[in-house]
Amino acid sequence: MPRATPVDALLFDLGGVLIEIDFGRAFAHWARCAGVDAQLLRSRFKTDDFYLRHETGHLDAAGYFASLRQSLGVDLPDTEFEAGWGDILVREVPGIRPLLSEAAKERPLYLFSNTNASHHRLWASRYAELLAPFRRVFVSSELGKRKPAPEAFHAVAQAIDVPPERILFFDDTLENVNGARAVGMQAIHVQSIADTERAIARLRDTGAA
Repeated sequence: MPRATPVDALLFDLGGVLIEIDFGRAFAHWARCAGVDAQLLRSRFKTDDFYLRHETGHLDAAGYFASLRQSLGVDLPDTEFEAGWGDILVREVPGIRPLLSEAAKERPLYLFSNTNASHHRLWASRYAELLAPFRRVFVSSELGKRKPAPEAFHAVAQAIDVPPERILFFDDTLENVNGARAVGMQAIHVQSIADTERAIARLRDTGAA
């Protein structure tokens, strides 16, 4: 039986892994401000080209919010669109902070999030204590690349100087997990904190995922 590859670094997604998120809260906020039904806005919202360009730093917030006025059919000021985005951040996942603190004693921790610049500033400030154990934070709006693109994962691996196969990646989106595995990373599909706990426990016991 082949020996498992050792893990030299842990790479975490943010939303759904470290922080609970709820996109419905954004729709609810925008709906209240616009006087429309939140379900209507949910049905109109798409991760379209404007969204992708915004998350890779190729479209600024003003440009993206202008696109939302068209796609959602609501005429809200930029401040309300931004406030709605902020509302999706619910709280840190219960129990994740001590788990990160313990894991950081054994291996370096890194973060990789698909996010836009204004949202990055918000959560980096709001959750500064939670993120303190991380040696470096990577965001798609600065990299110019998003998960699950292979070049995004390769860019992170190169930046931290760890071979992809010796990185253990945690993400709640299966598409991103599969993207990481496609470039050779070990990866955990996180559906609850129990998945993260089990993977870190295995590392303590065996040194591999």
